[in-house]
Amino acid sequence: MNLGVIGLGSMGYGMAASLLRAGHRVWGGDVNREAVARLQTEGGSRQDLAEAAAELDALVIVVLNADQTEEVLFGQNSMASRLRKGCVVICCVTVAPDFARAMEKRCASQGLLYLDAPISGGSVKAAQGKLSIMASGSAEAFAAARPVLDATAEAVFELGDAAGAGSAMKAVNQMLAGVHIAAMAEAITFGISQGVAPETFLEVIPRCAGTSWMLENRAPHVVEGDYTPHSAINIWPKDLGIVLDSARQVGFSAPLTATALQQFAAAADMGLGREDDAAVAKVYAKQAGLTLPAKKGK
Repeated sequence: MNLGVIGLGSMGYGMAASLLRAGHRVWGGDVNREAVARLQTEGGSRQDLAEAAAELDALVIVVLNADQTEEVLFGQNSMASRLRKGCVVICCVTVAPDFARAMEKRCASQGLLYLDAPISGGSVKAAQGKLSIMASGSAEAFAAARPVLDATAEAVFELGDAAGAGSAMKAVNQMLAGVHIAAMAEAITFGISQGVAPETFLEVIPRCAGTSWMLENRAPHVVEGDYTPHSAINIWPKDLGIVLDSARQVGFSAPLTATALQQFAAAADMGLGREDDAAVAKVYAKQAGLTLPAKKGK
């Protein structure tokens, strides 16, 4: 298939690489020209993505947020107007369900299929082609997107025949993920205050009932003092904001989510927005006057 991937961050780049391994012809697009050049050296097409749009069977969007998604599809350099009729737009961005439904409708008006397909699993699984994808859309959209789904995911959850259901499930996942990261940060710094070394925390808790996937994935970043971003702090004010907006629409109280959001917002205010989201531990450490482990060699 001829496939375009717009958004070559840690997740999008891994998906593009997985599509190349599966034998597809892949065009990459990103404001970071170095990421596009890197994909080209690894087998991606050297033709400009916009110029190739009419040849594409699918366009995969892995940008940061709803505004960027709308700009890609319907902005000044509208990709929607360049794609051939019947091309499937696969939106892997975490967005509000209402936004996903609106994009599906606007794409349909231009003869395009749309799959609401937010992703989970992190940069490592993206690079391995082993993501979990929470998808919803028409049978035609699923059929057109199937080769992309097969190459990038180990689990595809088919959640409905219209956009919105996939994004609703992603909001549930992000609620848990964000709360779990904040809880990990609170627990590991609380441990320090009680004389529990971070290394001991990481040895013990993953073998006890208090563990979680997020704890086991993010706590090593704190222990190693390495906040190279795999998933950045800046993602969480946006994602948890979507959760809380959706909750307010139905009169649902989500106090744990609201508290977690406050901590990520505080981390962003501290200038940590581009660091790995495990850096939210620095908020707790600063408040308590604690010292976190430094990166080895520094």
